[in-house]
Amino acid sequence: MPEGPEIRCAADNLEAAIKGKPLTDVWFAFPQLKTYQSQLIGQHVTHVETRGKALLTHFSNDLTLYSHNQLYGVWRVVDTGEEPQTTRVLRVKLQTADKTILLYSASDIEMLRPEQLTTHPFLQRVGPDVLDPNLTPEVVKERLLSPRFRNRQFAGLLLDQAFLAGLGNYLRVEILWQVGLTGNHKAKDLNAAQLDALAHALLEIPRFSYATRGQVDENKHHGALVSL
Repeated sequence: MPEGPEIRCAADNLEAAIKGKPLTDVWFAFPQLKTYQSQLIGQHVTHVETRGKALLTHFSNDLTLYSHNQLYGVWRVVDTGEEPQTTRVLRVKLQTADKTILLYSASDIEMLRPEQLTTHPFLQRVGPDVLDPNLTPEVVKERLLSPRFRNRQFAGLLLDQAFLAGLGNYLRVEILWQVGLTGNHKAKDLNAAQLDALAHALLEIPRFSYATRGQVDENKHHGALVSL
């Protein structure tokens, strides 16, 4: 499953394709979304937000399309009029004069009004996003030491989106290797230096992954190449 950096890169690609451009055609596969098609014609995408592995596509009329790709969903950007040859099932089409974005195969798709953004089950449950520039190591350290998380082994905790959103297997391995810890460790057992190093790594490594978009420095060992 794609992790936070890959989801953010996908969001960047969608924004680059259609952000700020009037929508000329909108299509949804699911019947409960059909009523929104006409409401979105002539509107535009203001920005695409990530909440861990979920995307929030915000429109100029204050509606927000929530989508979670899970294991099988995929977004594609095409020139308007192009029909990709694929066996995937189309779920969403947002078309502008020159570019169209298409969501295939995903099943977790909803349209939300502003007040629903704070009550949606997934958005309520998910923790701070590791790529949120406002999230600091100090806040991460507080979460590590909170009663809810301090007794959890890192093998499970670092995959729990309620702790921090956007982490997955490869980031978990890279982070633990970087700070010299294992999946069996718990926050309550770490000393101050270890806690500080972990809090920084939990943000720095996902942000480095996003910034380099998968490029690897061949002169630096990467712990993600090593299994837990």
